[in-house]
Amino acid sequence: MSTPIDLTALKNRQMASWASGDYAVIGTTLQIVGEQLAEACDLLCDERVLDVAAGNGNATLAAARRGCHVTSTDYVAALLESGEDRARAERLEVTFQVADAEALPFEDAGFDAVLSTFGVMFTPDQPKAATELARVCRPGGRIGLANWTPEGFVGQMFKTLGSHLPPPPGAQPPSNWGTEAWLHTQFDERDFLLQVTRKTFNFRYRSAAHFINTFRTWYGPVHKAFAALPPEGAKALESDMTELINRMNRAGERSLVVPSEYLEVVITRR
Repeated sequence: MSTPIDLTALKNRQMASWASGDYAVIGTTLQIVGEQLAEACDLLCDERVLDVAAGNGNATLAAARRGCHVTSTDYVAALLESGEDRARAERLEVTFQVADAEALPFEDAGFDAVLSTFGVMFTPDQPKAATELARVCRPGGRIGLANWTPEGFVGQMFKTLGSHLPPPPGAQPPSNWGTEAWLHTQFDERDFLLQVTRKTFNFRYRSAAHFINTFRTWYGPVHKAFAALPPEGAKALESDMTELINRMNRAGERSLVVPSEYLEVVITRR
C-alpha cells in the first residue's frame, strides 16, 4: 500500500522553489499571454477580477489596464512585490494580497472573473484549487486560465527536470491542467461551460546556452534543480535541456525561437 503524499511538505518545497531566483525576469516576457487571456474573457470596465497565483502580475496588469477592480494574489509575497512595482509604475490601482490558491480568503461568488496564467496549475492539491476557483466565481462569471500542455516545450522541460530529480511519489504533474479531459473532469459537474483554444508562446533567446543560463539563474524550479544536483548531474541536466531546446528551435543557427503550446481556457459559470 502506497504512503499518502504529504501535500503540506510538497507545498512548502514549492514555495521555496518559487521564492528562489527572480521569477519576474522570466514572467515579464510572458505578458502577451495575460493580455490575450483578458481579451478572451472579454473583461469589462469595473468588473471585480481575482488573479490567482499571480506571480509578478501579468494577468493582474492586463485586467487593471481594462479598468477592472483587481485583487492580485500569490502565496509568495516577494512575487507580489514585483507586481506591485509594475502596477505603481503604470499608476494602476490594484489590491495585492498573500493568499493560497487552495484556500482563497474570499466569499463565495465574489468575483466576475477569476484568472490565472501559468500559476494555479502548479498547486499540489489540484482538485482543491479547481474547487476554489469555481467557488469564488459568480454565476455568469468566467474563469480564465493559461496552462502549459504536457506535449509542449514547457511540459517537456518539466518532464526533463523530473527525469533528473523525480517528484515525490503520488505528486500530480502540473500539466494535468493543460489537458482538456482533466479540465472537464473538474468543471463539467459544477455546471461550467468550457471553451479551450490551443495557443503558442514563443520563447526568444540568443541560444540554448542563453536560455539555460537565464532559467537556471532566475526561474525557481530550474534554479532549484541545478542547485540540488551534484556537478555531474547538473552537467547531464544541462545536456538534456540543450538537446530539447535545440530540437524545438525554429530559428536555426541565427537565434533561438522555441514555440511552447498552452491552453487558453475560458470557463463560464452558468
